Amino acid sequence: MLIELSHIQRLYRSEEVETSALHDIDFSVKTSEFVAIMGPSGCGKSTFLNILGTIDRPTSGSYRFEEKELTTLNEATLAAFRRENLGYIFQNFNLIDDLTIERNIELALTYRNIPKSQRRERIAWAMDHVGIAHRAKHYPSQLSGGQQQRAAIARAIVGKPKLILADEPTGNLDTENGSQVMDILQRLNDEGATIIMVTHSPGHADLAGRRVDILDGRIVLSVSAAL
Repeated sequence: MLIELSHIQRLYRSEEVETSALHDIDFSVKTSEFVAIMGPSGCGKSTFLNILGTIDRPTSGSYRFEEKELTTLNEATLAAFRRENLGYIFQNFNLIDDLTIERNIELALTYRNIPKSQRRERIAWAMDHVGIAHRAKHYPSQLSGGQQQRAAIARAIVGKPKLILADEPTGNLDTENGSQVMDILQRLNDEGATIIMVTHSPGHADLAGRRVDILDGRIVLSVSAAL
């Protein structure tokens, strides 16, 4: 098992009120699974994804990644864990405007002990894999929304992470570009990538291997696409 969450709770406290974002979440993901997370706004999807990405910590419960408990690690160790194991795809692309596409992708390899020649090879592989090699020297403003998202996917996969986390990856795209992004994600999954994707699109969720619905901070449905 790649991921095992057990009895995860996330509480937010202030002087006057305590809000529970996640309630007693049990969740597991096998290597090479493609899981879609769905639910209405405010249901806890973003909190859930942030905990999976170790950007946020649960208030209680266990999060094991390849049998290693993550909730007890300090921030420096978690940062190293993210660099080595996780790739992120965001709804708003999060590309740096004054860097070329090639340099944006290279950022994911920063602080990793990878020789320069190997970095060049990985960047070329990632750009070719998503079909934007011809845009390597362009800047984000010179690309369409679909091309920018493909660049963001290239940045997510260039480090060959064990887990890709995608937060509404088609949310800012038209139907055609959204379909192209889903085609890329499906192909990556077919090649062995493990993907967890938050989406509001039932059609895109149906393209994943498993759909998980969250409501009021609880998992209310987990069903295989085969069903």
